[in-house]
Amino acid sequence: MAEENIITKDALARVREIEFVTAFSGSVTKLMDAIGVTRKIPKQAGAVLKTYKASGTLASGVVAEGEAIPLSKYETQAVAVKEITLKKWRKATSAEAIIDRGYDQAVDMITDEMLRDVQKGLRKDFFDFLATGTGTAKGNTFQEAIAQAWGQLQVLFDDDGVACAYFMNPLDVADYLATTPVSMQTAFGLSYVENFMGLGTVILNASVPKGKIYATAKDNLVLYYIPVNGADLNEAFAFTSDETGYVGIHEEADYTNMTAADTVVCGMQLLAEKLDGIVVAAIGAGD
Repeated sequence: MAEENIITKDALARVREIEFVTAFSGSVTKLMDAIGVTRKIPKQAGAVLKTYKASGTLASGVVAEGEAIPLSKYETQAVAVKEITLKKWRKATSAEAIIDRGYDQAVDMITDEMLRDVQKGLRKDFFDFLATGTGTAKGNTFQEAIAQAWGQLQVLFDDDGVACAYFMNPLDVADYLATTPVSMQTAFGLSYVENFMGLGTVILNASVPKGKIYATAKDNLVLYYIPVNGADLNEAFAFTSDETGYVGIHEEADYTNMTAADTVVCGMQLLAEKLDGIVVAAIGAGD
């Protein structure tokens, strides 16, 4: 009879899953905090996320004495948000690979690399979305371009105190960083600087095209995601996740072909309340 409280291989698999989820969710949370995304909306099974756009005409305020004040007419129109996609990844390590290289190298190290690749793909989706912004600005140098982007945001959001986030390619700002002391931090594989030049938070990543700056108000961004521990997924599948539900992983042995298999799922979409509130600024001769 086995001793009480003995640590089994199933328990170790659970520990590995928790480590994967903790590393991923912690990075996402830190990034959302850095960008300033405070609205995180989990998708509900069968529900469709919509935004509403208000439009109308303000009647003249000039009304003669004793006359009825005309009504101003406004209406709201529902705009369906692009549906979110649940992305799925799977890998399997053979028994022979484990024997040849050892479990740590054959399974654990590859799982860590898989985590980095998943994050890289989600970062690309994130920046591809920012590129669809319809606001524009331009400057001869990156300092001029970021200042022009800041100015456009003040006009678009009509608030001198609006908190801004900027996304740039590191090569565009490398010369400036080489001569100016800054406090660099990292989150979700991205480097960022808070209160950059007094204009806001700057996030640096090579996924942003060289010569471009994406800028928006922090309050303009919303994280829409499929909670892998909810949305009725947990009724059918047993994924290890945490309270955020950003990512799920399931590890099991497949005895039909003697492999150690990992399945990872994640569905995240960054949205903007105002697409014209995202400014795409060009540096130098860029269009």
